[in-house]
Amino acid sequence: MEYVQERIATLHEFGSTPQVEDVEAALAETAVVVPMTAREHGRPAAERVFSELEAVDPAAVFVPVRAPADRIGSVRTWLESFDLELSVLWCNAPAVDELLATVGLDDGFGKGRDVWLALGPAAQAHEYVVVHDADARSYEGEHVARLLAPLTDGFEFAKGYYARVEDDTLYGRLFRLFYEPLVRAIARRHDEPIVSYLESFRYALAGEFAASADLINRLRPPRAWGLEVGTLGDAFEYAGFTGTAQVDLGRHEHDHRSVAGDDGLEGMSREVAAELLRVFEERGVDPTYRTLPRRYVESGQRLIAQYEADARFNGFSYDPDAERDQLERYAEAIERPGSDRRLPRWVDASLERSAVLEAARPSPAQRLESGTSD
Repeated sequence: MEYVQERIATLHEFGSTPQVEDVEAALAETAVVVPMTAREHGRPAAERVFSELEAVDPAAVFVPVRAPADRIGSVRTWLESFDLELSVLWCNAPAVDELLATVGLDDGFGKGRDVWLALGPAAQAHEYVVVHDADARSYEGEHVARLLAPLTDGFEFAKGYYARVEDDTLYGRLFRLFYEPLVRAIARRHDEPIVSYLESFRYALAGEFAASADLINRLRPPRAWGLEVGTLGDAFEYAGFTGTAQVDLGRHEHDHRSVAGDDGLEGMSREVAAELLRVFEERGVDPTYRTLPRRYVESGQRLIAQYEADARFNGFSYDPDAERDQLERYAEAIERPGSDRRLPRWVDASLERSAVLEAARPSPAQRLESGTSD
């Protein structure tokens, strides 16, 4: 157990109950956003998440769902079986696509767009917004209070961090083997504040965060992956070092992705790289792309030696050759970002939030048909 502080406030878990001033009042002003896909419907991890939220009883829960038309009804019926003030948003509904097309926002979709659709209505009606994924098998309702604690203490943004250790194996591979060595490679040549800010997070790619409604309304998320990194860039602009905290959420067990392919960590690395490098470029950092892949691999090799020592110390299994192979795969993702296709800040969006909720609501016919066939 340690108690080291970073340049941002770091709130540790020392075995005590988190102290949230008037937690009931805070929860009454809190919306929780839980993005999910049809493949998570009914799984033990998602079941645990929503069951835990029942005990927490926040003011509202928004669930942006990406699902085929023949599945959305059964997904929604299952979600509405939980005793929660729940709003289900069918993010790939034809009406949503049509609505976004009317304001020129129909160019691409993915997790970032799904979360953005829910963030707008959530921040309109609530003072705080907590965001987390639906695939954590170790989820505890107390995580909501932990993420809220810094906000009730005057911070604008709180990021969760945790140990990705499971079955005596180190996970969190995209963070350990891509984000961390890439940021370190850039930090060796740059001392701009944004570099120090991004270095301060102990798990920068965690999906768990909380923010004030004012900050939520100023996020410009990418449409697919890279949401977590893009959020940090916007949090730096709005909250900075003094308005940012990170909160210990213990140990997490998540569903795991394969490495190879567009749907695996390899594909995700390209999205994360684009957003991370865009965050640096916008704040005056020149990554020197010609040498950056080599410097990234060198930084990663040093970290792998450290991970191997840590795993050996704990009696964990560890395959350094497989980790080095991931370095080489991820290095191919390091290139200058393409065109900026981020979504607008909700304070600037030419879109009514109530129209989003209406468009994302499945029709009664779809609900009945898919609900009875599953």
